Amino acid sequence: MSVIQVQGLRSLKGEIKIQGSKNAVLPMMAAAVLHRGTTVIRNVPRIQDVFCMLGILKRIGCKCQLDGHTLIIDAEVVKESEIPKEFIKSMRSSIILSGPLLGRLGSAVTSFPGGCSIGERPINLHLSALRSLGAVIEELGDKLIATAPKLKGASIFFPFPSVGATENALMAAVCASGTTVIQGAAKEPEIMTLCEFLNNMGARIDGIGTSSLAITGVPKLHDSEFTVAGDRIVAGTYLTAVMAAEGSVLMEGIRPDHLTAACLLAERMGAEIISYENQLKVTMSGRPDCADVITEPYPGFPTDLQSQFMAVMASGKGSGWMEETIFEGRFGTAKELQKLGADIIIEGKHAVIHGTHPLHGSKVIATDLRGGAALVVAGLASEGMTVIHECHHIERGYEDICRDLSSLGAAIRGME
Repeated sequence: MSVIQVQGLRSLKGEIKIQGSKNAVLPMMAAAVLHRGTTVIRNVPRIQDVFCMLGILKRIGCKCQLDGHTLIIDAEVVKESEIPKEFIKSMRSSIILSGPLLGRLGSAVTSFPGGCSIGERPINLHLSALRSLGAVIEELGDKLIATAPKLKGASIFFPFPSVGATENALMAAVCASGTTVIQGAAKEPEIMTLCEFLNNMGARIDGIGTSSLAITGVPKLHDSEFTVAGDRIVAGTYLTAVMAAEGSVLMEGIRPDHLTAACLLAERMGAEIISYENQLKVTMSGRPDCADVITEPYPGFPTDLQSQFMAVMASGKGSGWMEETIFEGRFGTAKELQKLGADIIIEGKHAVIHGTHPLHGSKVIATDLRGGAALVVAGLASEGMTVIHECHHIERGYEDICRDLSSLGAAIRGME
């Protein structure tokens, strides 16, 4: 799908099941490499990043079968330690295979991920953590070659709670000798899920849900099955869609407590939020108020929902501002929103938004995953037709955003 068309100003109503979590399942797939056997993962989203990770696993020797939303990974044989450069270019998060490959084969060959449309994503924390566990890392051209005949437990401190670096350190430490203590670990729900997943395979991880994780190395893991939770960022995106279009929608299959910061902001902006055990209902009557928000590591407001809430504010009323503290390039979507008539002023890490409704349909370009979703949200609040190009970015994280929103009453369709 390369183009999405949205005919705006139609309210949303109904119920929808949220797909499995992208940011949870990718490290699980990587962690499966640690076990010389079979791992079954259920509720796997059928998205481009999952297909890319499947390609990597097959290339290094795993046998994989994705039947519907159930994934079976047979990692009895893993014969390659190098991740082909084309996969790293397609999916930067492939760097999280470094830890599992070191733990399984004693070596991992990757390359520098390079730039990103939402800002630089340095991997220095990944590398320092692996070095602490005993890896020797050399640069050869654009390649990173890590070797470690035997990883050993260590004390690791992260000055910033990096999700990817925490995941890599966790997976490398699971089968290392001795005990590893990670201080300053990221606390995102996906980290908690990875810990639970690894413990389900036979790992010994304590401190789950805190910034201090203790991993006691085990000699081997065992066959396991695990079900992925609903994707909190997809749920947050559809929450903003309801706010932009107005209406009432019940989302199923998610943990509302994983969206606390986003829900609190939505309520400040005028939405009515009702939380159930595995459901979230959002109702929006009238235009949302603009508000002030700062992106922060979990449990703060997530950077992955910043662009979508910017789209809501741009189509709301009053004025508000955003401060982006995670990815310096995340405001790139503002330029595309301005093509729809949004009144947004960018000043460094700050954006000032003056609500305007309705926005006006136009041709725009999705330059990244969440920014592309934000343009869909903006299109729902726009008069006339919004045509979004380069929508392959959206497919990296959303199974079928057109299917989902059209089931709620949106006039939206995708085209090749």
